[in-house]
Amino acid sequence: MSSPYTLHTLDNGLRIVIERMPDVNSAAAGFLARTGARDETPEKAGVSHFLEHMCFKGTSNRDWREITVDFDKLGSVYNAFTSEDRTFYYGWVPKENINQQIELIADMMRPALPTDEFDMEKNVILEEIAMAKDSLDHVTFDFLLERVFEGHPLAWPILGYDTTVTDLSRDDLAAYHQRRYAADNMTLVVAGNVDPDDIIATANRLTADWQSSNDDHQRDVPTPRTGVANLVVERFNQQIVALCFKGVSGNHPKHESLEAATSILGGSNSRYYWNIIQTGLSPSAGAYHMDLSDSGLVILYGQTDPANIEELTDALRAEAKKLCESKVEDKEVQRVKNRRRTTLAVEGESPYHRLVQIMDDVDYRGAPRTVDERLDAVQSVTADTIADTLAEFPFQGPEFLVSVGPRDWPGTNGASQ
Repeated sequence: MSSPYTLHTLDNGLRIVIERMPDVNSAAAGFLARTGARDETPEKAGVSHFLEHMCFKGTSNRDWREITVDFDKLGSVYNAFTSEDRTFYYGWVPKENINQQIELIADMMRPALPTDEFDMEKNVILEEIAMAKDSLDHVTFDFLLERVFEGHPLAWPILGYDTTVTDLSRDDLAAYHQRRYAADNMTLVVAGNVDPDDIIATANRLTADWQSSNDDHQRDVPTPRTGVANLVVERFNQQIVALCFKGVSGNHPKHESLEAATSILGGSNSRYYWNIIQTGLSPSAGAYHMDLSDSGLVILYGQTDPANIEELTDALRAEAKKLCESKVEDKEVQRVKNRRRTTLAVEGESPYHRLVQIMDDVDYRGAPRTVDERLDAVQSVTADTIADTLAEFPFQGPEFLVSVGPRDWPGTNGASQ
């Protein structure tokens, strides 16, 4: 059976990855810039996210209104996001509009950074930061990364800080764009009912003047710290505790087994759900695996009344200990596998979801996987592979405990907001 993929690299270094889906009537395209918060300096924290906003604010060919209207003319479902290690811009359209969709997003990848829009968008982002400070979840996650990855670029938030965003200049954005949005640090991903040769010709025409950086764009691999930190924020009424452990990268052979373990412990109908949430101890408790290209972090968390934070922490640890020390039941494994396989199968029928899956594979693994390959990876998970994974990456032992809320607990650093 022939591969559904076409992989091509233009002379300027731009990678093109295409999946043909001949049985659908739509297509999706996206430009991946391999850059995010971890590629910033502390003085320029937030520049990646700021630049994402500015790519929608005008080019030499369109102002921001024309960009918005042109997306609508194409019938596009579109957006963009910035994470710790990537920025992605995408649009999903009827198949006959895919070349125009690629042209529009390619144009956005070379923004004009108009001064008036820059000044206005700075205020928008400062408001985003202010809103984030009103969210206990958001404050906790930012504080967690700041302490667990202290001394590493993963320590600062994607939005940046009030001071860094305020101090950013248009020239800062332009310099960052030139360096990080170079052709050889970007990938065009396309999925749907398309002609690969036509896509490549379109991309070649649209990006012929894009320059290569000839930079390997190496990153420092983070080492999660262990310890304890708490942040006192008196305006909140609830307290969150998070226990952090070393995880695996997005391309690690044990990735699916670790994902299954976190799902059994803290996913839907999980042990945390039945033994913590349903007992009334916490309205929200779970397990999250943050995977990156070169590392990972497992976060076990729960929220409760500040007076109950010790009891909640003990419960989180107790369930994690049982998971690591007693082999999981086959029925638990099968349940999370069934849910995961259904999600992958449904997403595999959508060009948009395939676009994101392919982007993830290309960025973290270097090449795309078919839906069947993804399903096979899930199917290979067993109680034994989970036990083997937890023996190497246990959810107990050395940890970083983070507590955020109105109570000064466990009172180790006195930080407050």
